[in-house]
Amino acid sequence: MSKNREAGVESAPDDPDAEARLRALSSPLRLRVLRLCAFEPRTNKELAELLGLNPGTMLHHVRTLVQTGFLAAEPARAGAQGAREVPYRATGASWRAPLPERSRVLVEVFLQQIESVDPKDLHTAWLGLKLTDEHRDEFERRLHELLVEFKEREADADGETYSVFTAFHPDLNPPSGRDGGT
Repeated sequence: MSKNREAGVESAPDDPDAEARLRALSSPLRLRVLRLCAFEPRTNKELAELLGLNPGTMLHHVRTLVQTGFLAAEPARAGAQGAREVPYRATGASWRAPLPERSRVLVEVFLQQIESVDPKDLHTAWLGLKLTDEHRDEFERRLHELLVEFKEREADADGETYSVFTAFHPDLNPPSGRDGGT
C-alpha cells in the first residue's frame, strides 16, 4: 500500500478503482463540471451548453464522474419539452482526492475559468516568503485549515459563488545576494 500525502488516502498501486479516479480527475474539463455541479444540480444538456460542448461528449465525461463517485444523479425531472432529464450534483469526493500532476491540472482549470472574468473582479496576490521548515509547515497547515473551515460551512443560500485558487511552491528565482546578483 502507498500513502498519498496530499489526499491522505491509502491505495494499492495496481488498484483499478483508484486508477479510474485518478484518470477521471486528470481532465480539466471534468474538474470544471464538478465545480459547476457543486452548488446546483445540472443536467448533461445544461453542462454541455455552459461549457460549449456537444451533449454526447459531455455525457461521456458525466458518466465517468458518476462511475468514479465524483458526481451523483439526483431524481429525474421533466425538462422544458417534457423529456426526462437527470440532474447531477458533485459529491465533494474530489476535495481530498489525489490528482495526477495536481498543480498543473488545477492551474489549467483556473486559467480556463478566469478567461471570461472581468479583470476588476479578479483579485490576486503574489507574496514571496523566506521560511524555516517549521514556519513553512505552519503556513501550509493554517492555510489548509482555513480552506477546510470554509468548505465545511453550510453554503449561504443567498450568497454568490466564488472560486479560490492558491499556489504555494519553492521560489526558483534566487533572492538578491544569493547568486551574487543585485
